[in-house]
Amino acid sequence: MDKDQMAVADRFKARYKSGDTPWDVGEPDFNLIEITRRHAIERGKALDVGCGTGDNSIWLARNQFQAVGVDVSDIAIEKARKKAASAGVECEFICADFMKDGMGSKGFAFLFDRGCFHAFRSGEQRRRFASRVADHLEKDGLWLTLTGNADENRQEPGPPQLTAEEIVRATEPYFEIISLESSHFESRRPYSPRAWRCLMRKRRLEMSDEKTASGQGNQA
Repeated sequence: MDKDQMAVADRFKARYKSGDTPWDVGEPDFNLIEITRRHAIERGKALDVGCGTGDNSIWLARNQFQAVGVDVSDIAIEKARKKAASAGVECEFICADFMKDGMGSKGFAFLFDRGCFHAFRSGEQRRRFASRVADHLEKDGLWLTLTGNADENRQEPGPPQLTAEEIVRATEPYFEIISLESSHFESRRPYSPRAWRCLMRKRRLEMSDEKTASGQGNQA
């Protein structure tokens, strides 16, 4: 694992340990609800990357998805498990680093991340994240990511911001973009940071295309 990847995991662990988690609003994300309903996303295996305290995973499970939530923070995962038990919802939670650890299985039909993809500072790391997502999805699997929106001229603290071009550049080798639109994050901050919400479908790559996408195509 390189330093950027380690830094992302360590930052999230520290934030949960300190309680500095303005993104943890105690309810499922309205962007997730709107997009899954608008696009009539088929129910199946769903992976919630960076699930935090579990509200989105629990919503997915309540809506006929076979939901698995993963997070690097043991504090967050413990809270998520207690929430699911209290709600009487069958939902699996794994304390692991999505970028390096096994998730137990692959072949997910749907993957959701709310603020993980944008946490990586370099374009190369974001491409690796996109590749990792594609690797966990079944054929034609869908990925919904929520990222900070660089169109917002922000003075206050908030989530990392990406341009639309940065999103496309990192994801296009592996995904076909279905929709990319401006929205906002619900937050415990005094304001709601602007966001991008991007729904993508895994590309059907031939073997030669897979090598090119992973950077192996130019090797002798």
